[in-house]
Amino acid sequence: MNQAELDVVIEKHEKWLRDGYGERANLRGANLSYEDLSCANLRGANLSYADLSCANLRAANLSYADLSCANLRGADLSCANLRGANLSCANLRAANLSYADLNWINWRDVVSLTVIAVQINTTRKNNQITYIKELEIWTTGCFQGTLEELKDSIEQTHASNDFLKRRYYRAINYILTEADFEEDLEEENNEI
Repeated sequence: MNQAELDVVIEKHEKWLRDGYGERANLRGANLSYEDLSCANLRGANLSYADLSCANLRAANLSYADLSCANLRGADLSCANLRGANLSCANLRAANLSYADLNWINWRDVVSLTVIAVQINTTRKNNQITYIKELEIWTTGCFQGTLEELKDSIEQTHASNDFLKRRYYRAINYILTEADFEEDLEEENNEI
């Protein structure tokens, strides 16, 4: 697919998002490696099995997009909106995810990132707390940030609810223990 054809697909998709008269982008299995998709609005698009290696997706809106089994190796996803995206089985090796919105993502079997997620009841039923180890990013609900920022947020949001604070900290401690275990396991495998 060349850039002109891709631009037509994106234009139809944006029209579909805007008024329902266009066409949802179906780029399943498309070869989009090295393509410039920066700032593209591909919200809800089907990009499963697409080759997006080394693609420029900077500031793209990929919220709720299906990126399952996509090759995102070396892709620039900085400042991209990935909220609610399906990244199951996607290859994110060497992808730039700096400042990307990583909330509510399906991380199942993602390649090259250690993602540890726990679901617990907080003020929301089955709230998910996720830690992306290589990025040192934590997400829960609308929150995304470092561990210290998460702890500050918990202290502020639940200042008068010790029960919820303890519940959050138990989940955090569990995740950190699992992250340490993964690190130990990796070291053992490297020695073999």
